Amino acid sequence: MKKTLILAAIAALVVAAPVSAQANNMSFFITSTGPGNGANLGGVRGADQHCQNLAYAKGFGDASWRAYLSTIAMGGEAAVNARDRIGDGPWHNYAGDMVAQNVSDLHSNDANLTKESILTENGDMVNGRGDSPNMHDILTGSTMDGTVSTADGHDACANWTSDGEGSAAVGHHDRQGGGQNPTSWNSAHGSRGCSQSDLQGTGGNGFYYCFAIDANEQEAFREE
Repeated sequence: MKKTLILAAIAALVVAAPVSAQANNMSFFITSTGPGNGANLGGVRGADQHCQNLAYAKGFGDASWRAYLSTIAMGGEAAVNARDRIGDGPWHNYAGDMVAQNVSDLHSNDANLTKESILTENGDMVNGRGDSPNMHDILTGSTMDGTVSTADGHDACANWTSDGEGSAAVGHHDRQGGGQNPTSWNSAHGSRGCSQSDLQGTGGNGFYYCFAIDANEQEAFREE
């Protein structure tokens, strides 16, 4: 009887623990789900926490995760550029493939950013143009160089707190579609609005990119 209880306790601990990470130390992913409230992500802190929670559930919670999101100057707070939030790199996807060596590389034509390489924390590809439903509009609030976008009335959906009025720059993770910069992974065009239905209406679903700001430490661990 005692042995049975011990085994049951061990089994319960295994179920409660986060899934073990693979040998490849993921330091970049696209969210498999959004909070579900349009572009209202609870601000950048809420978005960061969502990244952290998704990573933790897959066994990558030891890294410090940040959302690739820019914010405008608002309420006495200075604007923040997405490129300044994500550390120095290098970054690898779930499969262990490097997507970019550093911030400059990430925002260059040399970055390995395609539909096939931009994987979720589960290692899955996200629907793009031609898939049903299309979900290639990825929230960034950024220009192509990773700085905050204020063009065309973009307000980063009230700095990621609006699920109604406003607009934010979105990228195309599959590098195709319409807009001013259809092949840009981070700044293809502006969103129609900030609600979940508005995001879905133009081919999105409230997803965004997550980066480990201490990816260089993950890389050092990989090489040991």
